[in-house]
Amino acid sequence: MPTFSFPAIDPERFAVLLALGFFLGLAFEEYFARSRIKPPGGVRTFPLLSLTGALLYALEPEHGLLFLGGLAILGTWLSIYYRERLAHQLTETGGPDEDAATRLDAGIMAPTGNLLAFLLGPIALAAPLWVAVSVAVAAVLLTGARESLHALAAKLGGEELSTLGKFLIVIGIVLPLVPHEPVTTLTDITPYEVWLAVVAVSTLSYASYLVQRFLAPRHGVLISAALGGLYSSTATTVVLSRRVRGNMVAPARTQAAIVLATAIMFLRIIVVVGVFTVPLALKLLPSIAILCPAGLLISAWLMWSAPKPANEAAETTTPTNPLELSTAIIFAVLFIALSIAVAWAKTRFGENGIFALGMLAGFTDVDPFVLSLAQGTSRAIDLDVAASAILLAASANNLLKASYTLAFAGRNNGLKPALALFALSAAGVLAAFHTLGWF
Repeated sequence: MPTFSFPAIDPERFAVLLALGFFLGLAFEEYFARSRIKPPGGVRTFPLLSLTGALLYALEPEHGLLFLGGLAILGTWLSIYYRERLAHQLTETGGPDEDAATRLDAGIMAPTGNLLAFLLGPIALAAPLWVAVSVAVAAVLLTGARESLHALAAKLGGEELSTLGKFLIVIGIVLPLVPHEPVTTLTDITPYEVWLAVVAVSTLSYASYLVQRFLAPRHGVLISAALGGLYSSTATTVVLSRRVRGNMVAPARTQAAIVLATAIMFLRIIVVVGVFTVPLALKLLPSIAILCPAGLLISAWLMWSAPKPANEAAETTTPTNPLELSTAIIFAVLFIALSIAVAWAKTRFGENGIFALGMLAGFTDVDPFVLSLAQGTSRAIDLDVAASAILLAASANNLLKASYTLAFAGRNNGLKPALALFALSAAGVLAAFHTLGWF
């Protein structure tokens, strides 16, 4: 006579499963505390559902037919319940009810919670325990955070969600698909390296934008300038210069903010270069260690000379979204063009060609040029030459920002920060010459 042998179940997993089912039940009960009609499930039902799912899976774990049968039965019953609940609601109210408690009843949280409790059974038995615990904790946190999540969704709006989707496309879809081999003889930089540079700058830009937009929107023009300098010191300079000319913010503090954005730009350069080539970052470090603190000291001096503003919130700059797919494509095109130009200039004119190209690049966008050199140092570009060219590009960019400051802020409000940017530009040129060993 055949004997039936029940599969062994780890007592620890069994105890954890019951605890997680009870945990989910408590969160479920709290979620529906304001509901007029108690939905199915709770502190008693969920542990039983978890235990049932575990037992059905343990009885036939190879194909899971018993578990799938139980899941089908539970899903069918929940579908009937959900349909009847909606019909009952419409019968009571004569139409869609806008009452918050009734809307809560009509949601899919009830069937979702029951299904999740049932699925915890095989997860707790077959997967590592941290998986089951993580699933339960995530479900409870999401359940309890309904009001804050709804407020966040309302605050974000469609534009922010669209931007997040674009960022995910840039980093999660395009990057894995681009080839790792060169596709032209004009440059040996691969499409993957090009898009990796786009991802590096886009990630830094988007992160600083999110902090400025949502975490520190009311902490004054200085923090806004520091965060803005992480993704575009040039754009931040233009915005602040326009605002100070229109007397929208305290002039002295805004002058300090303009210089602060450039000081942060030096940090951005060393971080971006360090991502791709540490030796070049180390070559730049002595110069950056002088230029960045110099900018910070000048900014601090300008700030100390400013009276405290009457309305701190009025000083907050409104950040513009730096992440657009068109911007990423333009950046990639500039990166490729400058990479080809660097190789051509080095071949045709030697080191002087790269220096001249760096000065020209500084008057457009310094990041593509910096990244083209950062990825080109492993391709027979001397570290001293690359570091000096980057410093010259940054100096040209500072010269451009000084001109913008005078043009947009006017002589009265723009002279001090413009002189500071001129000084940083000259110091950058001297640092470039020193790196080359010219003095």
